[in-house]
Amino acid sequence: MRRMNSLKYCFLFLLFFSTICHSSTVTIRADEWYPINGIPDSDKPGYMIEIAQMIMAEHGHTVEYRIMPWKRSVQQVRDGSFDCVVGAYKEDAPDFLFPDDAWGSIASSFYVKKGSDWLYKGMESIKSVKVGVIGGYAYSDTFDEYILESKGSSMVQVINANNALEQNIKKMLKGRIDVVLESHLVMEAKLKTMGLSNEVAFAGELVAAKDMYIACSPARSTSKVYTKYFSEGIRKLRSSGKLKQILDKYGLKDWK
Repeated sequence: MRRMNSLKYCFLFLLFFSTICHSSTVTIRADEWYPINGIPDSDKPGYMIEIAQMIMAEHGHTVEYRIMPWKRSVQQVRDGSFDCVVGAYKEDAPDFLFPDDAWGSIASSFYVKKGSDWLYKGMESIKSVKVGVIGGYAYSDTFDEYILESKGSSMVQVINANNALEQNIKKMLKGRIDVVLESHLVMEAKLKTMGLSNEVAFAGELVAAKDMYIACSPARSTSKVYTKYFSEGIRKLRSSGKLKQILDKYGLKDWK
């Protein structure tokens, strides 16, 4: 009997220890969207990743960040396989838990091969060109509806991959699509990395800048605690000057 109790207590201790270890690691998934989030474990994993790491370290937690296609990232965080995604608009995952304050602001813009005379002049102008987009993103109500209406046609080509933006840029330069829709900050950083800054031109803005967030799983009980940490943490980082230090590293300015 004493042996059984001893084994029982040992089992409960191991279970408790396992739970504590699990809860001390916050899992983040997203497709690469530099400078918001970049290559995991690099010296520049993305400013949102560094913010999350700094905030969670204050509470004794570590962050495990890995790259995954956006659509799958959202789905697996939604079902509770992982804790959070970064770089999300509220329209991307309205059922997720969001901190009080945004972690950035960014606009969706159109890009063309240099020399093209196409400019965005409303949705009618879109219907004359082939557009490359990334699966699972929320761009605007009108454009998202157009993506659904164009499903199966070559006019809107959707890529679900870790390197979706890079693929879209290459497709555009080869003439397989005419236009790429992407955020200004992300496109500039990607073109610089690829050495193609002089080969692509801005062709208009779909919508004005929208707030971006870290967003946490509706299926995990820890999400309420984490979003509370993130809400309080971003304010502390801003007031202490540490947020500016992170943003300076990426050549960015505070959005607030």
